[in-house]
Amino acid sequence: MSMNGGMRACAKLLRASEASRLKSGTRGFHSSGVKRMSDHGHDEPAYMHAKHMYNLDQMKNQKLQVSLGVLAAFSIGVGVPIWAVNFQQKKTSSG
Repeated sequence: MSMNGGMRACAKLLRASEASRLKSGTRGFHSSGVKRMSDHGHDEPAYMHAKHMYNLDQMKNQKLQVSLGVLAAFSIGVGVPIWAVNFQQKKTSSG
């Protein structure tokens, strides 16, 4: 019997919460308007250098620039975790 009473209490609570939710104001999503490129002074239909942006074959000093880019990315990928571990160990040992 107590299970039946609990179910009734639950149903009554759900109905009450639903009624209070319906009485409150409406909810919905709101966003601002879409910004257009012309609003910011760009009159070109597309980005000005988009046609030539990724012509890696025609890059000047291609071997040097690609090598330096790979070296920089590798150095950051290895150096940052090493620095983070050292920093964390210093923090825990001094505290």
